[in-house]
Amino acid sequence: MIERAKPLSEEDSAFVRSLVIHEDAALLAFDKPSGLPVQTRNPDDRTLDMLLAAFAKSNGKRPRLVHRLDAQTSGVIVAGRTQPAAASLSAAFAGRDVVKTYLAIVSGPAFDAAEGEIDATLARYRPKPELELMRAARPGDEKPQAALTRWCVLASQGTTRLLRLTPETGRMHQLRAHLSIAGRPILGDPYYGGAASLKGESVPRLMLHAESLELPHPSGGRLALKAPPPKDFQAVLSAAGISHALDLA
Repeated sequence: MIERAKPLSEEDSAFVRSLVIHEDAALLAFDKPSGLPVQTRNPDDRTLDMLLAAFAKSNGKRPRLVHRLDAQTSGVIVAGRTQPAAASLSAAFAGRDVVKTYLAIVSGPAFDAAEGEIDATLARYRPKPELELMRAARPGDEKPQAALTRWCVLASQGTTRLLRLTPETGRMHQLRAHLSIAGRPILGDPYYGGAASLKGESVPRLMLHAESLELPHPSGGRLALKAPPPKDFQAVLSAAGISHALDLA
């Protein structure tokens, strides 16, 4: 159901509108900044879901997000503006009819090839009561989930690499867990072994960016959406000496 909206401040309304990269009668697409949660359990938190009130109809109903990004992940995210559009988009994500690509800056040994895949079943676990993460499934884990990630190396310098990732499944923390399992954790990832610094400089956040989505439009045809990496992501690439890779991507 399309949710009813609470009033927004003019500042919040202007902020969320500045994130829009595509808008039509059926859907909205945003370039979400790192640090903005998509949703939380507290309805009073400043989240993208809450900010969608800026696009509410006169009856107070606001658009509905049809997929998720981690709070520290930047990039493309989509919401349906009507109930039928939201249902159509949700079905496309559930049916794996959406092509998702991400950019990630990782550290670790060189790969044996320029591209490949990580096929590792994942399971949820709680290292602390308040923290839920993913790991390679173990005997006895409840509800293990098959997960497949395709990867391509765009550039390397020393032990740092820029990867383009295409998840074929959409498990929680899939890319973060898969790259950690593969021994190449994402920089700035505190939960999956990512380094907090690069060449003596602090990594400001999780270096994962949702670069593009290609999906079926509720009104027919397919829609391609893309968001360039933000300045903090580009700054880490520059510190690693591989910023030129974005010109070739």
